[in-house]
Amino acid sequence: MKALAEREELVRNGRMTTIIFIRDNKNCKNEISGYIDLAHRLKTEDFRLYFEAKKTLLPKPSDLSYYNWETQNCTLNDSPNFRVDANSDAGLLFRNKRDRKVINVDPDNPPGDGTKRVEIKTEEYTQVVFFDHITRRKH
Repeated sequence: MKALAEREELVRNGRMTTIIFIRDNKNCKNEISGYIDLAHRLKTEDFRLYFEAKKTLLPKPSDLSYYNWETQNCTLNDSPNFRVDANSDAGLLFRNKRDRKVINVDPDNPPGDGTKRVEIKTEEYTQVVFFDHITRRKH
């Protein structure tokens, strides 16, 4: 939550877009993972519940990507900020709609121009990775 709070203002004012990868193994069963467009979620949900630890931030079938490892339910969705490209030879890619830069989420490759990959060590989730993309705005 601290890492999320550090990004909130930059994401809300449009200077940065962030994709969050979350992998979670709820109660040692039903593992889910997915990519969340933070700006879109901040606009569509009340994040106070997350910051107050009354609700756990998890990927949903309506996010950029969602995968339930038990049911093998998989969804991919574009968001207001990103287009999903799952048919690339490079694997899953996201294209920022504002500056059209590609974000590569493969940990073995650079994340892309203007993007920084930050893995967060946490007890709450199996894995959390932030892909912070600085958007170039015309003033």
